Amino acid sequence: MTARVDHGISSGTFSLDGQTFDVDNNIWVVGDDSECIVIDAPHDVADILGVVGDRKVKAIVCTHAHDDHVRVAPALREEVVAPIMLHPDDKVLWELTHENYLWDLDLADGLSIDVAGTTLQVLHTPGHAPGAVCLYAPDLGCVFTGDTLFNGGPGATGRSYSDADLIKESIRARLFALPDDTVVHTGHGDDTTIGAEKAALG
Repeated sequence: MTARVDHGISSGTFSLDGQTFDVDNNIWVVGDDSECIVIDAPHDVADILGVVGDRKVKAIVCTHAHDDHVRVAPALREEVVAPIMLHPDDKVLWELTHENYLWDLDLADGLSIDVAGTTLQVLHTPGHAPGAVCLYAPDLGCVFTGDTLFNGGPGATGRSYSDADLIKESIRARLFALPDDTVVHTGHGDDTTIGAEKAALG
């Protein structure tokens, strides 16, 4: 069984620094017909389970800990009985949403996550958040960038715990090293490619 990428959308809010915004988040699920991993846990468990179906979830992998990406992670963990994975540098953001729960496993740069015969490589890409990571799936020719890189450029850095210079450094050093034809699956909005964003950012 060949691994594939399945997609859904969940709508809700993002709150930080005393402001709240309506947002649509992408749901990304990587796996085959029997097992999968879920990338991020936005807004609504039912939306995520609609993409997962009856597959065994091996892990809930969080690209970063802003509330629109981790809000239902503990509830999803209870539902599917799978560990939540997060980079420990995002502890300060995680605790803004989940002061009474912890994640289960630490993500680290270079870590490999295996599912359905394929491997996702963890790339630590701080800037949008201190513990932001991207997940590169070379066999599938794609990278899941969370809010680090969008169709149209770097993720937002105007809020607490973000850094505009650092996110550009992360993108140039880690993401622009990937093949130009790598498809970029983002946390919000449309796909793009590494080549297109490299040309735009310069």
